[in-house]
Amino acid sequence: MGLLLLLTSMLLSSYYLPGSEVNAQRLFTIRDITLYIEPRNDVTRDTNVTLRCKATVSSFGLEALSREYTIYKDSNTVYTKTSSTSEDLLYPLSEARVSNTGKYTCKINIEGKQITSGAKKLTVTGLSKPVLHLNKGVVTEGEEITATCTAPGETGSFYFYFYENSTEILDKQVNSNQAEAKLHFSSAGIHRIHCAYTVLITPDFSKSEESNTVTVSVKELPINAVLEIFPQTKIYEGDQLFISCTVRNALHTLKSSHLYLSRGNQLLSRGDTKVNHSSVALAKDPGEFECRLEMGDVVKFDTKTISVTELFAVPTLTMSPAEVFQKEYMTLTCKSESSASERLNMEELTYTLDPPGSLLISKGTGIFSGSAFLYDFNYTCVAQAKGIVKNSETLTVRPKVPVSTPKISVVGRAVLGQHFKILCQSDIGSLPINYTLLKGFDQLSTTIVKQPFQQALFTISINKPDEISKFMCEAKNRNKEAPLSKRLNATVIVPLTHPILTVIPDLPEISEGDDLFLICGVKGSPPVTFKWYRVGNEQPLYTTTSNKNNTYYRVHSLSKEHSGVYYCEAVNHANNVVSSDRVTIEVRLALWKKVLIGGFCVLAVSVLVVVCVLCFRSKRGKSTEAAAELSVKPASPKSDDSLTVNLTHDTEVYNAATVRVGGAAVSVWSERPPEEANDEESSMVSNEPDVEYTEVVHPRPVDPARVPLRKGTDTVYSELQNSPHGAADHHDYQGSVEYAELNSEQPEINSCGLEVNNHQDLPVPVD
Repeated sequence: MGLLLLLTSMLLSSYYLPGSEVNAQRLFTIRDITLYIEPRNDVTRDTNVTLRCKATVSSFGLEALSREYTIYKDSNTVYTKTSSTSEDLLYPLSEARVSNTGKYTCKINIEGKQITSGAKKLTVTGLSKPVLHLNKGVVTEGEEITATCTAPGETGSFYFYFYENSTEILDKQVNSNQAEAKLHFSSAGIHRIHCAYTVLITPDFSKSEESNTVTVSVKELPINAVLEIFPQTKIYEGDQLFISCTVRNALHTLKSSHLYLSRGNQLLSRGDTKVNHSSVALAKDPGEFECRLEMGDVVKFDTKTISVTELFAVPTLTMSPAEVFQKEYMTLTCKSESSASERLNMEELTYTLDPPGSLLISKGTGIFSGSAFLYDFNYTCVAQAKGIVKNSETLTVRPKVPVSTPKISVVGRAVLGQHFKILCQSDIGSLPINYTLLKGFDQLSTTIVKQPFQQALFTISINKPDEISKFMCEAKNRNKEAPLSKRLNATVIVPLTHPILTVIPDLPEISEGDDLFLICGVKGSPPVTFKWYRVGNEQPLYTTTSNKNNTYYRVHSLSKEHSGVYYCEAVNHANNVVSSDRVTIEVRLALWKKVLIGGFCVLAVSVLVVVCVLCFRSKRGKSTEAAAELSVKPASPKSDDSLTVNLTHDTEVYNAATVRVGGAAVSVWSERPPEEANDEESSMVSNEPDVEYTEVVHPRPVDPARVPLRKGTDTVYSELQNSPHGAADHHDYQGSVEYAELNSEQPEINSCGLEVNNHQDLPVPVD
């Protein structure tokens, strides 16, 4: 019997099954390999396809195995990759084409051992529409043209076909998605050309008829792999497990074999005919064990699953209170929710904190208390009993930072009567923070800031500028008194009102040459931007910004062109534009012009007066010329005859025409001095005849009884018109003015007292 066992062992040691390796350093076995096509085997064009090669390998030790993967398409290698991880091999086919159609397999090779998966067929349908291009559109008979047919986006090996009027005229096989053809046309007329293509893939083959049937019988070997585990039931954590993997009914005729013991994907041990393994049972470890026997191409295996009961549950670590602030008191509690009371006393279970230098004091079983740090700290609870150690999940204590005193400010500008925003913000403090806006001490609204870049904004409006100082805000992130901000200190912009345009000087006093001041004033908050306009001009005459509520625009040296209608506009940071009333400005004449015009008027009047006086004197001077020309008519009312005597100086008649009244010689002629007459004649340049006055003396009747004496003087002047040559034309003269002076106060004239010299030379009466 001993000799038989020795021979069997020698025979088994000479056999090596596929997928196994004998190495003291590397122990592994390739259990399976499978190829998957994702998302499915039949897809349409442009679908992203992935070939997944999944291999199951059991190995011993921590050293990674080098795995060589190879992807085949129709027995041709298309992809190879070496990997040291157990992850699946992925071979992507982006935007699959018809040329990707075929049968794919996957092979894995580990240190000379290899297994190939079964074949999977991928079918891709759908081709792009071909595009035809001709280098010429018009040719002569017999001229050659080049036709290019393209299959956009396609790959593989192609057949291109060219057609004329639905008749194939040429075909070409190429390995690219484009083909050129030289075409000739011998007949005139219209020829219609198009093209098509096919992609060459592994052609479907015809299936032959079935052959005759041959029967073959296959017998199972009387050898098995046996897996035994002790204990089999009521296994608790900490129990010692004994596992045995052996070969049953081993025959001496068998070739060498190999045994592999594994738990899940972990290879526990390897042997030839028997493998033993012992370990401590743990609830976290997989409960499936496998004993695998490989003899050439023959594989036998036995599997068993065990259930391990937890001695105590994984502990949990909690903090109280749930939120803690810096340096505040806190308590950490470590506890296992369940335990195997039939195997474990609670006194045997101990709890500790890791790391040990946490400065927390144990207050009982699993209870630790102390002050929170100023920074984040990680704690782990370690539960231990009967050699079993379990760690809780790490608890990170993040002490919250108390919120600092908030600051209150205005976002943008605060405009009276308009809505604006108030910002409440603390420099430090853990989120979330509750910000509350107060007016006086009345709460208006509350905003919760939960994100780092979130802001606490409040929208308000005020009706009086002093209301701005009544606003405060408080910040709160814990159940303690919340700090208050200072009162809001911000400038309130009062919108502009009551625009007034003032003109200096006064409107009635605006004259040419003056400087005009247009003063624009408003009520509201500066700075204010002022603009002055003149009606008719779209652009402002002047623009300025002032820190006062009024300013002026100065126009130098006014002229008539500056007359017009003016107004001003004003705007401040409230962005409300106000306009003043329109003012009409009329530029009057300058004072010196008025004085000049008045002087001219006075001068003109003076000249006119002088002219009138001169004219009057000229007429009076002419009246003295009556001594040169006289017209005498009888003074008797009963006489119809008139006597006119024309005399000139230095004539005999003139000299003799004197009468004596009471012994005095009196001339009856008016005498004009010769020089005065000459001056008048030389100064008067006129086309009108000269007008002279002559004194006509009507003779009184000789008989005093017939003609009574009259008081007063009867004088009749005759206006004579002189000829241009100085001699009176008595015949052509029409109008005459007679002046007769009869003086009744003269001594009584009688016929005896009248003495006339040279009476024989009296003038001839005038008609």
